[in-house]
Amino acid sequence: MQLKQHQLASHLKKGLLPVYFLTGDEPLQLAEMADLIRTAARDAGFINRELFSVDASGFNWHQLIETSLTPSIFADKQLLDLRLPSGSPGIDGAKALTQYCGQANDQTLLLITAGKVGKEAYKSRWFQALDKAGGVCQVWPLDWAGLLSWLEQRLLGRGLVLDPDSIKLLAGKVEGNLLAAAQEVEKLYVLFGPGKVGREQVLDAVIDNSRYDVFKLVDACLAADVKRLLKILGALKQEGVAPPVIIWALSREARILAKIKWQVSRGSSLERALTSHLVHDKQKQRTRDSVKRLSLCHLSEIMELNSKADRQSKGQEIGDAWSTLQQICLLFAGISTSA
Repeated sequence: MQLKQHQLASHLKKGLLPVYFLTGDEPLQLAEMADLIRTAARDAGFINRELFSVDASGFNWHQLIETSLTPSIFADKQLLDLRLPSGSPGIDGAKALTQYCGQANDQTLLLITAGKVGKEAYKSRWFQALDKAGGVCQVWPLDWAGLLSWLEQRLLGRGLVLDPDSIKLLAGKVEGNLLAAAQEVEKLYVLFGPGKVGREQVLDAVIDNSRYDVFKLVDACLAADVKRLLKILGALKQEGVAPPVIIWALSREARILAKIKWQVSRGSSLERALTSHLVHDKQKQRTRDSVKRLSLCHLSEIMELNSKADRQSKGQEIGDAWSTLQQICLLFAGISTSA
């Protein structure tokens, strides 16, 4: 059955289908829909989760079928979480998915998150099998009106109230990039908390890439480029960027790295972990290097220092937040300045 994106939450409350196929070229929307399904599946008793990632180097589709037919040692229902970035399963994958749909059962749930599929796929046997056995939800790019509505709902979800002109201003800064839009909403929440946010506050807070970019600081940290990260951090200070914005960006990156390391420690490959956390191709090598360079103890120390910098920026603890931020950045690069 075909599902609209806005219908998914209400649909899941009524019960789960054995198969879900999510497709599109907007990573944030795909990831959030997949999270809704995973949460609903966990609440319904699908405790055991197996992650599969189809990449260019090849994939053993028989493994998916075998896993679906093998009961859990603990008799738990299982969720098979399949990532299909290309949107096309290929000949072997098409056969496997068609076979799977023909023997779907209530003890196993298959969730497929895929890239955008071509029009020719709609008439294929594998696509029609998925549509018949479960739910198919396609993500389409948002037009201007859709983006404004999406932003308004996202802001309200964080308790933020902006007037229509301010929402349009924000939309103009992030049009075409929902991930950036979500990050800007989170930043506004960090800076101002729930309540009304005025146009001037939006202007001051939204990143203008021609002046500065907090994410370039994160890139320099991941690359362990000490000279560059110190230069960018100094420039951000001179620009008058609020420390909470930097704290938020560094905390977010530390959490992602910690989750990747934890997933790898549970037996996942590093490449699979990077894909499951939506690490962009351009960022993958730096993230790989950071995962190898930083231990969980280092990442825990970074998180503690971020909390310290946050308290210092709010006057709740003695000390200079910028000095602590420098310490955090150097720790990302593998340099400890603690006594």
